[in-house]
Amino acid sequence: MNGYRVGIVGATGVVGREALRVLQERNFPASTLKLFASSRSAGRRIGSHVVEEASRAAFHDLELVIFDTPDEVARELVPLAAAAGAIVIDNSAAFRMEPDVPLVIPEVNAEALRHAPRRIIANPNCTTATIAVPLAPLHKAAGLRRLIACSYQSVSGAGQRGVEQLWAELQEAGASRRTPDRPRGSAFAEPIALNVIPAVGSLRGATFSEETKVAAELRKMLSAPRLPVGVTCVRVPTLVAHGVAVHAEFEQPLDAAQARKLLAAAPGVELVDDPAAGRVPTTLAAAGRDPCLVGRIRTDEAGCLAFFAVADNLRKGAALNAVQIAEHLIEMGLVTSKVTS
Repeated sequence: MNGYRVGIVGATGVVGREALRVLQERNFPASTLKLFASSRSAGRRIGSHVVEEASRAAFHDLELVIFDTPDEVARELVPLAAAAGAIVIDNSAAFRMEPDVPLVIPEVNAEALRHAPRRIIANPNCTTATIAVPLAPLHKAAGLRRLIACSYQSVSGAGQRGVEQLWAELQEAGASRRTPDRPRGSAFAEPIALNVIPAVGSLRGATFSEETKVAAELRKMLSAPRLPVGVTCVRVPTLVAHGVAVHAEFEQPLDAAQARKLLAAAPGVELVDDPAAGRVPTTLAAAGRDPCLVGRIRTDEAGCLAFFAVADNLRKGAALNAVQIAEHLIEMGLVTSKVTS
């Protein structure tokens, strides 16, 4: 049986665990699967796998490695894994904007996988992925001219600490029937239960880093370097899946009916667009599922095409997209198994 030697770095985190589940769900042809994390987590078991410490020597016999680590760890270890001969699919922001590192969503720009001289493929930001999938077919048809968007991002985007803080605050608020007076965790500087926080990432001038990432990554993936993008990113008290409200202007006329037809045929998109019947895309409906759910498609009073998109940030926004990249690399003949038995 042919197979591929695969590694997951950051395997004990929420995205790393999701990547393991996705590999298993999709019957990915892995002859070997190794899990890596920091020295603190080495020796732990995840199912039948024992977690190893990520180190310089850990990658020598692997062909594909999925990384989900902080940026500083990725900057150190990703080049080492690539130098050892693996193709690396990196979920951090460390290499996304490097000109010789493709930033890829297979439904959007799979052909970019053919141009990876450093053997590094970057996974986009989870908020970017939520709208890039539906925007790509619209941009191809009518030419995106200007984009305004506002995100509604779940706490799992901040990792396990975000999930734990929300649950702790919800439990306390439920017992006391009072809103939290201070955060009960370290993920967010303000309470997140029964609250919304219009600050995601670090502040850079007047803009938060998440907003900068979304704009820059959309321009790169859509090959639209001059695209004006205005984004406000907001953290909301939901567990999984990010929602984004989009208002887009196009070079060519594109009404709601045309957009609906394009999106119905688009890979990775599922229309949930019948508000009169109560069918709108929600985070609960998207959680645990693969497609980007899109609805509320309309022309707004400013003349923009408007819609709401939701996607599971741990799946399409991270783990699923990484596995889909690996699958496309195999299908395109860009990675070859060294193992035959």
